[in-house]
Amino acid sequence: MTNDKIAKGVSKFLSYVLRHSPETINLRLDENGWANVDELIAKSNNGHGQIDFDLLDYVVQNNDKQRFTFNEDKTKIRASQGHSIAVDLALKPAEPLEYLYHGTVEKSLAKIKEQGLQKMSRQHVHLSADVETAIKVGGRRGVPILLTIRSGEMFRAGYSFYLSANGVWLTDLVPVAYIEF
Repeated sequence: MTNDKIAKGVSKFLSYVLRHSPETINLRLDENGWANVDELIAKSNNGHGQIDFDLLDYVVQNNDKQRFTFNEDKTKIRASQGHSIAVDLALKPAEPLEYLYHGTVEKSLAKIKEQGLQKMSRQHVHLSADVETAIKVGGRRGVPILLTIRSGEMFRAGYSFYLSANGVWLTDLVPVAYIEF
């Protein structure tokens, strides 16, 4: 049985390497963010603990946020979303639910009220289909504050939305006019 503490550490490591900084282990990602599994395992084991295919598979299958995905034959792996590096996830535009949600904290509210939701260092703004997930996300940085996004209205006004492989809704920005505080 895989130790959850080990799996959590591997998940954090994968998030860092596959979403933000593959160069730290000299890993190559293709333009769509895919890394060769054998290369990832080999380069991860150079001073970063022991990762084998079974542990990698366990992390992909059991990550509560489904942050990672394999290709069909499990020879490639990538992060589902959340990149701060340029990758094209090849997501197709999708019509969102009428309302989506975003969790934040008090210290971010003034800036959001002024500028809307910005992608900051990421490629997209992340939105949740349900209140519980948004509150959980906001709660990672303090007492969560829930924002309701009039995403259906945004979509009808011409804004694009994408649904990532792990169910996170993505868009380039959310103007203040579409946010219910």
